[in-house]
Amino acid sequence: MFDTLTERLGRTLKNLRGQGRLTEDNIKDSLREVRMALLEADVALPVVKDFIVHVRERAIGEEVMKSLSPGQALIKIVQNELTALMGEANEALNLSAQAPVIILMAGLQGSGKTTSTAKLARFLKERENKKVAVVSADVYRPAAIKQLQTVAAEVGAQFIPSETSQKPVDIAKAALQQAKTSFVDVLIVDTAGRLHVDEEMMAEIKDVHRVLSPTETLFVVDSMTGQDAANTAKAFNDALALTGVILTKTDGDARGGAALSVRQITGKPIKFLGVGEKMTALEPFHPERVASRILGMGDVMSLIEQAEQQVDHEKAEKLAKKLKKGKGFDLEDFRDQLLQMKSMGGIASMMDKLPGMGGLPANVKGQVNDKDFGKLEAIINSMTRGERQRPDIIKGSRKRRIATGSGTQVQDVNRLLKQFTQMQKMMKKVSKGGLGKMMKGMKGGMPPGMPF
Repeated sequence: MFDTLTERLGRTLKNLRGQGRLTEDNIKDSLREVRMALLEADVALPVVKDFIVHVRERAIGEEVMKSLSPGQALIKIVQNELTALMGEANEALNLSAQAPVIILMAGLQGSGKTTSTAKLARFLKERENKKVAVVSADVYRPAAIKQLQTVAAEVGAQFIPSETSQKPVDIAKAALQQAKTSFVDVLIVDTAGRLHVDEEMMAEIKDVHRVLSPTETLFVVDSMTGQDAANTAKAFNDALALTGVILTKTDGDARGGAALSVRQITGKPIKFLGVGEKMTALEPFHPERVASRILGMGDVMSLIEQAEQQVDHEKAEKLAKKLKKGKGFDLEDFRDQLLQMKSMGGIASMMDKLPGMGGLPANVKGQVNDKDFGKLEAIINSMTRGERQRPDIIKGSRKRRIATGSGTQVQDVNRLLKQFTQMQKMMKKVSKGGLGKMMKGMKGGMPPGMPF
């Protein structure tokens, strides 16, 4: 997300030169470029105009600290204004209301409401320790109810059955009653996709809203629709009292116009980002972290939180002890590391959050291919346990057998062994001199072991 904007802003702000103070003259061209970058990212025009006015007002006459260049000073101002534009801080769901807390999901067709319902259920169950029930009031889309039942089972949420012959209002009433008798903490109600101009469908969801009196009414919208996402959210908010927005499919959105437009146009906060297809791919929206990511500064806090949630700490501790005792890092350990990266959304997702990665050339980013994880895993799985523990014995005939068994080429096996050797060297540095030596070893480029 934001790839285009990050690249353009980075180039613009890097070129700024000045003499100890930001003036109208030395930021004029830069602000013009910032304006163009935002418009190209499909940020709504009124939002861009206000943003540029605020940045200019703050920048003119700003004394530049001795430790900063005028370009760095302007970056700081732009970062603060981006944060303000998106809402200053994360606005969490209100879970303090009397149980069951009701969350109503609304949005257009194909925006990802059903998947987001399951992702949100998993998030509340695992992060907030809540007992969650879900129900589908979508009686129009074929298999919508069955889809929700399937994904609810996947995330371990209670599924409340409904029928296409029922009216959505009746489904809502029955689900609320069952949620109360089942003593669930949160009830999430999935609804049918609808257009804000469809009066009959909007009247229907208003009735469901009236019956449920939800604590949270979330508008689920596809981020790839750009500023249209913000305009549609505003139209829904005019008809229905929204409390927040979930932006979906942000992993496929290189522009990010929706994220930058929604708050100012609707007055409602973005509460979550959908960052992939997996049920774990839902992140709370932190404006200050996203602003850092846009400016290529990374988002280390989100990366740490992700690691805390998804890394197998038992395996990590085991590996640390093994390295400390001087035992070698083998291919089984290498496979575990690949699986850990995969569980954290893959390398592309991690790179997005690492400082400085925004400045990588497009051709380097293009070499990152998470699909190679499966290939590397298949190659390692085709080896015997002895080969995984002693990679040095893997020669000609063994390589051919492994390639055949994994459906790959001998060149692929050679490439994996080379990556493993690099990772092994890095792990030796970690065991001898800690993280400092490992970071020095990474100065020449990307961390070894990553599937390029």
